Amino acid sequence: MLRWAVVIPAYKEEKTIKEVIRRFHRKVPAASLYIIDNNSSDETNRLARAALKEFHCKGGVISETRRGKGNAVRRAFLTIEADIYVLVDADLTYSENDLARLADPVVHGDIDMCVGDRHAAGTYARINKRKMHNFGNNLVKFIVNTLFHARLKDIMSGYRVFNRFFVKNIPILSEGFEIETEMTLHAIDKKFRIKEMPIEYSNRPPGSSSKLRTVTDGLRVTRTIFNIFRYYKPLAFFNIIALVLFVLGILIGIPVVYEFIITNFVSKVPSAVLAAAVMILSALMFIVGLILDTVVRNNRYTYELSLLRHQSEGRSRAGSGNAGASPGSGGKRARRS
Repeated sequence: MLRWAVVIPAYKEEKTIKEVIRRFHRKVPAASLYIIDNNSSDETNRLARAALKEFHCKGGVISETRRGKGNAVRRAFLTIEADIYVLVDADLTYSENDLARLADPVVHGDIDMCVGDRHAAGTYARINKRKMHNFGNNLVKFIVNTLFHARLKDIMSGYRVFNRFFVKNIPILSEGFEIETEMTLHAIDKKFRIKEMPIEYSNRPPGSSSKLRTVTDGLRVTRTIFNIFRYYKPLAFFNIIALVLFVLGILIGIPVVYEFIITNFVSKVPSAVLAAAVMILSALMFIVGLILDTVVRNNRYTYELSLLRHQSEGRSRAGSGNAGASPGSGGKRARRS
């Protein structure tokens, strides 16, 4: 029998945490519910513990003192042992009624990560009136789809289902709300199987406020876009810089070269020095891109080898122990597309 874990990161969600626990426990009563209290200063921790006890839920409250959703998810993935992991926000914006459809392809071993698509039904666009948030979401989606030749619709959805193999093989480096983007990029870059399913999205209930901040999170989105290029596509990133510098060097150097051809003399020495320096810097950027691209490729190679070893060890344990081990223990990745 598969072990289910519902992971609920929560920061100052005293208005909604009990109802979220009630709904998801009612939907999957055999699942363990884990509330990751992200150093809340309100009654979230106490109410979560009381709700788990009241509804006789398996699981518990895990405290993560470092603020940020990424830190909370990292704590959960390091601590919790399960076969199927459900990640859902604690603000009642996601419905438990969509869980069965999200989990089905993961349970059957067809998908490593299933993402709830908030945009397909159009409810997210109607509810979210913050134009800068929508702009940031669309910009990240456009860049990710362009760079990785993907067709994803909701990069930043907080409602996801994973198998154990994915959870135990993703290094989480993000600390904040960039975690969803990081998980998606990791899945694409490392060739895990992803599927998006349409879900309903609801507004927060009265008295519950969003933790997102337009300016702060806008800067984070900008940094995320910058890092997507730099970390995952270094050759393209540094080649663009090299090209810009090359064109700039040409523009600065044309008058110098023209003067030398006409007069056999260079009077614009500062321009000549600047043009030469810019062209050298352009060449250096190109070389840096080549080196980092090789490093990224070697990292992917090493990661694939580590996954193969993980898969082999999982099969060995299954063969020597329980022949009916859970699908999330390793063997499923051999069938990924």
